[in-house]
Amino acid sequence: MNKLKKNILAGKVNFILIFFYFFLISTLSSVIALESSSGRFIEIKILDKVSSKTNLLKLTIGEEKKFQNLLIKSLKCKNSEFDDNPEITAYIQVQDMLNKDNNEVFIFNGWTFLSSPAINPFDHPVYDIWLTKCY
Repeated sequence: MNKLKKNILAGKVNFILIFFYFFLISTLSSVIALESSSGRFIEIKILDKVSSKTNLLKLTIGEEKKFQNLLIKSLKCKNSEFDDNPEITAYIQVQDMLNKDNNEVFIFNGWTFLSSPAINPFDHPVYDIWLTKCY
């Protein structure tokens, strides 16, 4: 009888350890998947409508970069991996340094989409910006 109680106790301990192990594995795998879908860099193309020249600009997330009279900052980018047609999105803020109007801080502040840049368009008389990569 004493041996039976020891075996039951050992079985309960093993069950709890195995349950805890699988719980940790599933939690860590979801955290790793979430981190891999977010990028640390974005690439955007900037079209100068006057000269018809395009420039490729690489930004680190959280970094501000000056391009001509624009100050561009990327805050976040994501690659959706769970769709049949994956979408790449980035959240950027753009300031026109020539505009001294205090009422308008950003000329663009929002999400951009690689597959459809016209959903949330960047509207500027001289420049056009669209997302090309998030990695």
